[in-house]
Amino acid sequence: MTKQSLVMKDDIPVAVVSPEAISEAFPHLSYPPPHSPMAGPSYLKCKKHARRLDLATAGRGNSWIESMIILSPTHVKSSSSSQAGCSSMSAADNVEDYDSWVKTHPSALSNFEDVMATAKGKQVVMFLDYDGTLSPIVLDPDCAFMSDEMREAVREVASHFPTAIVSGRCTEKVASFVKLSELYYAGSHGLDIKGPEEGAYHSKVKVYKSLREIVKIIPGSRVENNKFCLSVHFRCVEEKKWSLLADLVKLVIMDYPKLKLSYGRKVLEIRPNIKWDKGKALEFLLESLGFDGHNNVFPLYIGDDCTDEDAFKVLCDREQGFGIIVSKIAKETKASFSLREPAEVLKFLHCLVEWRQLSEEGKGVKELRGVQLNMQ
Repeated sequence: MTKQSLVMKDDIPVAVVSPEAISEAFPHLSYPPPHSPMAGPSYLKCKKHARRLDLATAGRGNSWIESMIILSPTHVKSSSSSQAGCSSMSAADNVEDYDSWVKTHPSALSNFEDVMATAKGKQVVMFLDYDGTLSPIVLDPDCAFMSDEMREAVREVASHFPTAIVSGRCTEKVASFVKLSELYYAGSHGLDIKGPEEGAYHSKVKVYKSLREIVKIIPGSRVENNKFCLSVHFRCVEEKKWSLLADLVKLVIMDYPKLKLSYGRKVLEIRPNIKWDKGKALEFLLESLGFDGHNNVFPLYIGDDCTDEDAFKVLCDREQGFGIIVSKIAKETKASFSLREPAEVLKFLHCLVEWRQLSEEGKGVKELRGVQLNMQ
């Protein structure tokens, strides 16, 4: 599975928003906004291309808005509406659908013994997404705090295994949430990496100010600067305005061919148009830790978003370790196992620590079966 993305190219403008459409949607606002990049030459260029854009996109359908809806955790689509890349596989709006899906992606908690059976004698390396995995998905991304119990569980895991947090947020932001200096942090989907004793590599996204200015007309929208990645959150935006918001974002970046647009869970993300993602970050970290090319390493990657699919795919291709998807609904995924929510992630981390302690004592993984069952 590959991550769905829209690559901005010079010869194929993709923005279809027009001043008339925005004026109709927001009659009380003057458009373009004062000091907006749309008020200058860039806006004139976009207006010049308006007719060509409308003709170029006629009949295509709004596949990108369908993707935004599909990837929203509060919406599900039938398999006939699935898009290429990381989209939902089925409606999954009843227990029967999920029960059918979980047969091919069994619970990593209920099947802990099976998950860890192949890890015997190998070095476990733990990779964890943050939002939706260690913390719940919340309306305000700045309030996505992890619990003290989860933090302590991650600390205990890191005391036994090399542990990395891989997130779309910048390293400073996710590190401020996790508050554990002994971890590796791969922010901006792996473009911003630092270790326990290393400094972070920094970059600057040129379109940040323009993006903040233009999305002001969409109530509830929010732009987060993750250095290598800009995130436009629409968790608090009315669904009927998602289409306009996406058009505005495309309009801002259409003059930047080195940037690409991709979708996540109620977020639009603008990243450098280079081949780098969470899968590349996983490989880079394994190499940095000295495990590249070794058969005695057992990576575990737990994540909930479509951006984590790149890491799941890497593990499948390497035939090492397992990917674990965090989801309450059936969805297309390269992960081998599943967990329903962060609460189950917490239990799994506790089980992992218990497994390590029992292994060190020579009792083996089967001794953990009773412990693991009692924790469910």
